[in-house]
Amino acid sequence: MREEILADADAVARRAAEVIAEEAREAVRVRGRFVLATSGGSTPWLMLRYLADLDVPWDNVALFQVDERVAPDGDPDRNLTQLRHSFLDHLHQPLGSLHPMPVTLPDLHEAALHYSDTVFMMAGLPATFDLIHLGLGEDGHTASLVPGDPILDEDGADVGVSGAYAGRQRMTLTYPVLNRARRILWVVTGASKARMLDRLRGGDRSIPASRVNAQHALLLADRAASPHSPN
Repeated sequence: MREEILADADAVARRAAEVIAEEAREAVRVRGRFVLATSGGSTPWLMLRYLADLDVPWDNVALFQVDERVAPDGDPDRNLTQLRHSFLDHLHQPLGSLHPMPVTLPDLHEAALHYSDTVFMMAGLPATFDLIHLGLGEDGHTASLVPGDPILDEDGADVGVSGAYAGRQRMTLTYPVLNRARRILWVVTGASKARMLDRLRGGDRSIPASRVNAQHALLLADRAASPHSPN
């Protein structure tokens, strides 16, 4: 895993936006399409706001969600709600395609299968995202792959449904599809993440985040999250 340590969360957000834009331009040049999945969070919303203003061939971008809370459309807890406010409302040209997780359907497990089919249509079989953006929780979770949840053992389906976490059930991408991504972009900021970031770096597989393939990963962190880094 490569690392870049930046001054603060704003610098991380700007750099992350640049990385995504660079990857998008190259993917479109080589394969004609950029298939991206993004996570939520305060720094990622800032990242996406910066990304909306960059030079990207948006009409060739397919945007997916890494995970989503089970809540009604427009609910402030939904990542999609924040994604619209921070990113989609600021794009200067149409996005090629947006693929929200169908968390309002009555049968969530059937909905997860439907989302997997959509991923296959855009990212191939087996599905290979060009870039998946991930965050790191204070408990070591990433996406909605949280400690102790049975979904951690999913080794077949690319999309699954986790149990309740912080009051909401979730839909999430699973390890099989995360670990096929051409690029993983970790965005980690804040002093509260420092301990788990050390464990991620050390490959501590007792935390969910460390079970993501580090071979094609880039970590962007701020000084607060990585106070002992020499970078």
